[in-house]
Amino acid sequence: MSGTKSEMTGAEMVVQALKDNGVEDVFGYPGGAVLPIYDELFQQEDVNHILVRHEQGAGHAAEGYARSTGKVGVALVTSGPGATNVVTALQDALMDSIPMVCISGQVPTPLIGSDAFQECDTVGITRPCTKHNWLVRDINELPGILHEAFRIASTGRPGPVVVDIPKDVQFASGEYTPPSPVSDLRGYTPKVQGDLDSIRAAIEMMAGAKRPVIYSGGGVINAGTEASHLLRELVQLTNFPITSTLMGLGAYPASGENWLGMLGMHGTYEANMAMHDCDVMICIGARFDDRITGRLDAFSPNSKKIHVDIDPSSINKNVHVDIPIIGDAGHVLEDMVRLWRASSAKVEAKALKEWWANIDTWRARNSLAYTANKDVIMPQYALQRLYELTKDRDTYITTEVGQHQMWAAQFYGFEEPNRWMTSGGLGTMGYGLPAALGVQIAHPDALVIDIAGDASVQMTIQEMSSAVQHEAPIKIFILNNQYMGMVRQWQQLLHGNRLSHSYTEAMPDFVKLAEAYGCVGLRTQKPDELDDAINEMISVDKPVIFDCRVANLANCFPMIPSGKAHNEMLLPDEATDEAVASAIDSKGKALV
Repeated sequence: MSGTKSEMTGAEMVVQALKDNGVEDVFGYPGGAVLPIYDELFQQEDVNHILVRHEQGAGHAAEGYARSTGKVGVALVTSGPGATNVVTALQDALMDSIPMVCISGQVPTPLIGSDAFQECDTVGITRPCTKHNWLVRDINELPGILHEAFRIASTGRPGPVVVDIPKDVQFASGEYTPPSPVSDLRGYTPKVQGDLDSIRAAIEMMAGAKRPVIYSGGGVINAGTEASHLLRELVQLTNFPITSTLMGLGAYPASGENWLGMLGMHGTYEANMAMHDCDVMICIGARFDDRITGRLDAFSPNSKKIHVDIDPSSINKNVHVDIPIIGDAGHVLEDMVRLWRASSAKVEAKALKEWWANIDTWRARNSLAYTANKDVIMPQYALQRLYELTKDRDTYITTEVGQHQMWAAQFYGFEEPNRWMTSGGLGTMGYGLPAALGVQIAHPDALVIDIAGDASVQMTIQEMSSAVQHEAPIKIFILNNQYMGMVRQWQQLLHGNRLSHSYTEAMPDFVKLAEAYGCVGLRTQKPDELDDAINEMISVDKPVIFDCRVANLANCFPMIPSGKAHNEMLLPDEATDEAVASAIDSKGKALV
């Protein structure tokens, strides 16, 4: 029906626009201000609606769906508290560059500003936490705004958008126009092709490097599977070492010879030392956030920096770079590979060999080492076993936020992009369970596991009910240490071990809770029972809550203490009380 017009109500336009923009699944919760849209959803079968239990869950489920597919995730919420409940997910998606369209209901146009029942200024509230938003007052503008919402969410640096639709506009009738094959985004024209002269300069700088490192981020994932393939090709051509942010895991395979592991606060020793000592850094699709840089004035102090990013505002925002390249990571990587081949560029072999010798020395420190225990499950061991027993399956991993998240990044190896869904920028406790629901809806036959903490998972535990209703067999693998683990770790290191409200004294029985929701509950607390229990979890074709009791006071190392540089890491074998005390800033200037 491209190019044709037809008479529709506003509610019909919303559903038709979803279809025309390729939407198959919507995550939502009904309410008075969106009942006309829900009535239209009821009368069709092309768009599947997944009923969540809280609007924050709808937003995170849409994020998980988007991150695992590369498509736009869609949430549908009502006015007032429905819109305010989804704000956390919108900010989460904004910081992690996740494409999401949130459609919210609003009170009828004549009542706007009157403090009507379930009214709030949705556009005002969500302006700082969206890429763009609209309050639609005219039925004739609704189709164009809906189509524009999908384009803006998915182009340039991806992000969330909100379309707020008053109830009377949903009832009103007007002419519906399908999306145009030609983009007319009212001046929004993100730059996707990098400047070739800048790319040539980058190639020349890379060829002259003696201690290079590639630093990749979530922008490579967002640029699509081909971008990850091109990144791998660039690494193979140059033989450069490569590290990644938390959000970039999987763009380069964890089993790859050039892989240094994740960098940053809880990154590997070799990754952080390489970043500190490099002479040329190639940053692709990352934004130099504080978890990566540590102390800014000591960050990679002797390097020339190349920065590829589609968002111009990210260039020179936190770290000054020598060669900025504004463009889509996939397009720029394609040009980099082509120009590297065409120039027959080669790094000085002797210097690169010496650089790799240094890196091998750092690798030999085994910065992820931990002390095994035959009586108690160490959290690191639990994730090693989970990885070994699931790595050959069609597996997707989500996480909550905290120690378990960092251990998952350290010990679960990702070979492909879009297999790792976590809250990076906002650090949202409660993200992982609804995100897993979204991933499972997108990939119904896959094994979807939320690696969780006992504190985080309780923030959105009600979405287990959604998983049961929609027959989404997600697995919630809880590393249960009875604490808010990362909070407890920082209190130990920075606040004299005064554990202020970080111990949970009324922990639910997760097995009984699982049974109450109508799913399966499992528990283990002995290392020799772990493999059998994980295999049982995998084999169950229902949602599972797995209560894995782990060592209560294990700390997550390695670690860059706040206010310290990359070469001042605390390693597991150095993490005595005395070493911790001397490494931590005596003034307690923590950036937790």
